[in-house]
Amino acid sequence: MATDMHIFLQYLKSTLLPLPGVTHKMCFEDPAFYVNNKIFCNIKEKDELLAIHTAEREKWIALDPQTYFITPHYQNYKYMLVRLETVLPDDLNQLLITAYLARATKKLIREYEEMKANN
Repeated sequence: MATDMHIFLQYLKSTLLPLPGVTHKMCFEDPAFYVNNKIFCNIKEKDELLAIHTAEREKWIALDPQTYFITPHYQNYKYMLVRLETVLPDDLNQLLITAYLARATKKLIREYEEMKANN
């Protein structure tokens, strides 16, 4: 995946903002995406990383520890870091949608499922 951060941010906006209830704003100094007023991913621009909400980080880290990892800061949170230069696009899409669904309300999930069925 290309690591040009401007291109990557545009990719995230075009992928995530059409999802029901998703908003985009800054979290400290980094762009972040929220649903139900809960952050589900944010870009760590200076390090070319994505912090993403997941309940399956052990699975992903075991799959590819060079791409998926945590730092001590994330130890007690359901987040992992994703190295943008090595993540596969299909894996990234799966992670983004899973993170969105984990943080969305039941109503938003129904809207998402309807949107997906109509496409």
